[in-house]
Amino acid sequence: MTPPPEEKGVALLTVLLMVAVMSVMAAGVLEEIRFSIRRTANAEAVGQARWYALGAEAVARTQVARLVATGTTSGAWSGRIARYPVEGGEVAAGIVDGGACFNLNSVVEGSYEAYRRSDAGVAQFLSLTRVLGLGQRDGEMLAAALVDWIDTDPLREAGGAEDEAYGGPESGYLTSGALLAEASELRAIRGFTPAVYARLRPFVCALPQAGVTPININTVPPEKAALIAMLADRPMAAAAARTLIAARPAGGWTREEFLALPAVTEAAIGGDKLTDTSRYFRLETEVTYGDAEAISTALLVNEGGRIRLAARRWGPEE
Repeated sequence: MTPPPEEKGVALLTVLLMVAVMSVMAAGVLEEIRFSIRRTANAEAVGQARWYALGAEAVARTQVARLVATGTTSGAWSGRIARYPVEGGEVAAGIVDGGACFNLNSVVEGSYEAYRRSDAGVAQFLSLTRVLGLGQRDGEMLAAALVDWIDTDPLREAGGAEDEAYGGPESGYLTSGALLAEASELRAIRGFTPAVYARLRPFVCALPQAGVTPININTVPPEKAALIAMLADRPMAAAAARTLIAARPAGGWTREEFLALPAVTEAAIGGDKLTDTSRYFRLETEVTYGDAEAISTALLVNEGGRIRLAARRWGPEE
């Protein structure tokens, strides 16, 4: 029996609808496969780029060990960028003095779970804020908040901020009670507004040690002359410190030679605040591999001639 014409039309529409649905499903599956292939390729490229970065780190540790062994950590090496072609890309790496900065953790002293205020470290921090143009009162409140963030006691510094300042509904977190791991943690501390953070960030770091950290006079670049001015017991302008750095001999100063300079004597810079060698080294690596990129920062520390990895970060520093 022949079906009516209208039933033939319905059957044809049903078949066309099924074909259309299957076509859409097939297109979706193919797109998902293509996306998975691209994602896998990208992951492999990023992984390879990271392996190249880790290789550069291993080479850097060997180079730093050689610098330490030969006693040539005065500063001529700092800031040089080396570029190496690799299959499918390029590795760019440079080593700078990881201690050419104010160590934020120096505002406390002591050891794990027993950190307390360091008057010497706080004084140095206040000197830095003054050189950078922050007001005396602002500097004192920032220092107090920083001490309260790191120290392990519940007592609030004058103008500082303990747990109760961060436990409200808008923030809902507590003070660290531990050394800062990165300078970017400042943004979580009361008083360190974006403007304050932007002013301080080029001059500060978070080294894995408490107490005052000496500054290597031979690795401070001219744009960070405020770090030299920070060491002065008598007021010293950043411009004067920049002039001092510009006169630095090619081979660097010994600690004794630097202390004997008239400008240093006039500014009353104490010898315990500076050094002529480096202990921390920061390796900055950027790898391009195909369309992938890997950026890493490694902090290396010299422990009696043994070069140890203290910290590693993937991605650009903030």
